[in-house]
Amino acid sequence: MGVHKQQKATWPMRGKLRSPGRPPGWQRDQRQRFWIEIAQGKTSEDAAIAVGVASAVGTRWFREAGGMCPVSLSPLSTRYLSLKEREEIAILNAKGWGVRRIGRQVNRSPSTISRELRRNAATRTDSSGYRAVNAQWHADRRARRPKVSKLAQSDKLRDYVQDRLAGKIAKPSGELVAGPEVPWIGRRHGRRADRRWARAWSPEQIANRLVVDFPHDENMRISHEAIYQALYVQGRGALRRELTACLRTGRALRVPRARTKGRGKKFVTPEVMISERPAEVADRAIPGHWEGDLIIGLNKSAIGTLVERTTRFTMLLRLPPMEGHGIEPRVKNGPPLAGHGAEAVRDAIADQIMVLPEQLRRSLTWDQGAELAQHAQLRIDTGMAIYFADPHSPWQRGTNENTNGLLRQYFPKGTDLARHSRDELDAVALALNTRPRKTLGWKTPAEALNELLQSA
Repeated sequence: MGVHKQQKATWPMRGKLRSPGRPPGWQRDQRQRFWIEIAQGKTSEDAAIAVGVASAVGTRWFREAGGMCPVSLSPLSTRYLSLKEREEIAILNAKGWGVRRIGRQVNRSPSTISRELRRNAATRTDSSGYRAVNAQWHADRRARRPKVSKLAQSDKLRDYVQDRLAGKIAKPSGELVAGPEVPWIGRRHGRRADRRWARAWSPEQIANRLVVDFPHDENMRISHEAIYQALYVQGRGALRRELTACLRTGRALRVPRARTKGRGKKFVTPEVMISERPAEVADRAIPGHWEGDLIIGLNKSAIGTLVERTTRFTMLLRLPPMEGHGIEPRVKNGPPLAGHGAEAVRDAIADQIMVLPEQLRRSLTWDQGAELAQHAQLRIDTGMAIYFADPHSPWQRGTNENTNGLLRQYFPKGTDLARHSRDELDAVALALNTRPRKTLGWKTPAEALNELLQSA
């Protein structure tokens, strides 16, 4: 009876000691190398494979950390035992060596070996009692020093930050406006979908406004980086992850800068950028240099435009949808069925430009759209040099942008451009090419091009 009472008395105490679970299948150095790979721009799946763990593990690491590195990337100090040393200790301990002999072998003091064998002994295992993996896991858990965030400590500061970030907006009369009901799905909002309405101050605005609103209260201070960490990192407390929907980007995970640098078009290399284009193209003295683009309509329909820089002569490319567009689902990695994929645009340009004499086929400048990913083959087919404008720089193709504006009189936005036949496109191009232009001394583009051909 006494033993039974004693066992019952220990059960409540046993319940207070939470089980740490089992050691994971990865090591600390693997997690460090994982975040180094992430910092270099790799995806979570590729980084996981590079360090020798499952891709699902890498995805979980990235999502649990909110895209922010949760571990120190600096090498472990030699003051602490490494996994390699623990493996050697485990082998020698299994052989029955004493702590002094093990200490001499691994160049550590006997007290260090004795404390290691006692504190980091394996639990729920065989009689060996000490395993390197379990010991490293216990040491890593014990080394954690969780710090309470400033937002979790101060209710006043947390309420201020949360109100400016996710507070309700109001009418001029003061009545609150809820906005659309948008559930939190743990991911970034979809395209062309409702967003959550909130006051939506940026963390930088909140951090700097605190100084204005509380000039004499030093406790009401926080950096914008601390706000971002409270939003993205689980376990930081104070702010819920779902409040990331109130950020301008609505991004649920933080994206490393190196990863964003790798998002450029892979087919655009430095040697085909507009900075490498010859100077003769800019002064418009020599004809044969063209600018191109697409105008987009309803149901992803498109028409290609080619404009000669010197004479403003315009040619239009018909890009009809492929068979099965709008009916059959697109095959993964298959051609775009809308008709303005890379191969379709390449063939349309080649067919249209090859009717011109060779002296009018010198170069083509395009934006960095994926429709010209086949530019290398286009250069072989036509003999034209291909150049790409800088991102978000439409003024570098001003002639083409101006022409597209004129074409919108015939092809308004929101209309189906695929319904127009080849004859209709030729008629519109003829209308533009026979319209007097002030920049040409009131000559038409057709007359200017004809004079150049006759002089040649």
